[in-house]
Amino acid sequence: MATVIKHIKKEAVITRVLDAPRETVWKAWTDPDIVKHWWGPQDFTAPHISIDLRVGGRFVFSMRGAGLDGAVKDYWNTGEHKEIVPMKKIITTMSFADERGKPVPASHHGLPGKWPKEGMVTARFADIKG
Repeated sequence: MATVIKHIKKEAVITRVLDAPRETVWKAWTDPDIVKHWWGPQDFTAPHISIDLRVGGRFVFSMRGAGLDGAVKDYWNTGEHKEIVPMKKIITTMSFADERGKPVPASHHGLPGKWPKEGMVTARFADIKG
């Protein structure tokens, strides 16, 4: 697996090449029971994952782990699916959220610094040769 991160005008481009069929990777992004196994930083768990996989549908994810102060807590994210092309692409918004899925500022979770209210995530799925 290779990871490339580029910062372009407040944009982060992350490329991952996985040794898995596209169908498997699609399910890893769209099946809540599978997302729970990989969502979040190392040593975090994902106790709540809900996905309404349709344009206009929302997702609510939680990550549980130690914060900057060392205390274990839940960090929530939410977003709305803007475009879905099955097996090819998912475009969604993403925001920090409270446990009800309502968008909140990053400071709600004790995160310092300036964070945008909302980001845009584009996940593309493609087969590569090699």
